[in-house]
Amino acid sequence: MAALFYLFAQPASAQAPSPDAPWRQMFARPDAPPAPPDNPLTPERIALGARLFSDPRLSGTGRHSCASCHRPERAFTDGRRQARALTGEPLRRNTPALWNLAWSKQFFWDGRSPSLEAQVRMPIEAADEMGGDWPAVLLRLEAEAGLVSQFQSAFPGEPALSQDMVVKALASYVRSLVSPPTRFDAWIEGDAAALDAAEVRGFGLFTGKAGCLLCHAGWRFTDDRFHDIGLRGKDPGRAAVPDGTPGRMAFKTPSLRDVGRTAPYMHDGSLPTLAAVLKHYTGGFVSRPTLAPHMNRRLRLTRKEKADLIAFLRTLSSEKAAPRLKQGPASR
Repeated sequence: MAALFYLFAQPASAQAPSPDAPWRQMFARPDAPPAPPDNPLTPERIALGARLFSDPRLSGTGRHSCASCHRPERAFTDGRRQARALTGEPLRRNTPALWNLAWSKQFFWDGRSPSLEAQVRMPIEAADEMGGDWPAVLLRLEAEAGLVSQFQSAFPGEPALSQDMVVKALASYVRSLVSPPTRFDAWIEGDAAALDAAEVRGFGLFTGKAGCLLCHAGWRFTDDRFHDIGLRGKDPGRAAVPDGTPGRMAFKTPSLRDVGRTAPYMHDGSLPTLAAVLKHYTGGFVSRPTLAPHMNRRLRLTRKEKADLIAFLRTLSSEKAAPRLKQGPASR
């Protein structure tokens, strides 16, 4: 804690910090994703989950899969302001990225789901998302002998294909989605040449004057907490969730990994670019009693500072996007 106090206490004019021991500790990447005891992360379950993720037979129409909205080449988002219902109508929230969810404790923008297993089940069953009917879904999957064999390999000893097996396989695949290392990781590990001068200055702003680190901390660049950051709109967010925060329009802090591929931004997709995000935080937000206390009403950044900060944020994206998933066969 003393080290963190020192880092946060530096004046805004301090020179951009070098990747010394405290920073390396804060941003150190873990070795492997964790998994719950009742759903161990095995190669067989991951492979099965990957196949199911792009299988439209999980939906009521037999034409929409998880990958229809969560596209790997866009960091598992869809590039739209708001996700689309089966009818094509916009839903109320932006499609969140799926990187590094193995380390999260609450899921969805409002945190209404306590586990990945519970989370992956909800879109399948939601009438306005995938509209899946479990008996029909299982019948479709059981009709493919090769897929049944894959289930048996992933869940040895299970007598029959079940909802629970589908959910656990999907959760295993999502847990395996770890954002690839970027130039920032090389720099924080000691490669001084990995970032240029503007990007290093941007890191100094991120961890200092701009205050981004107050929410976007750690190697995933999120505190996994819920904050009201003054966005316009009437979505109650966390306030509508049992055991949430009554009266507070708070939403989960998104990870910034691969942020260059996840536009538009925020829970409602209302900010189309990183420049728009910075404009929001420098006087563009709504000031109200429930506003998060760390929101700095006096924060102003020069044009150069904004450019440096955006340059740094782009170092959190990998050089190459994840490959597209091949869509499974549509149901007839």
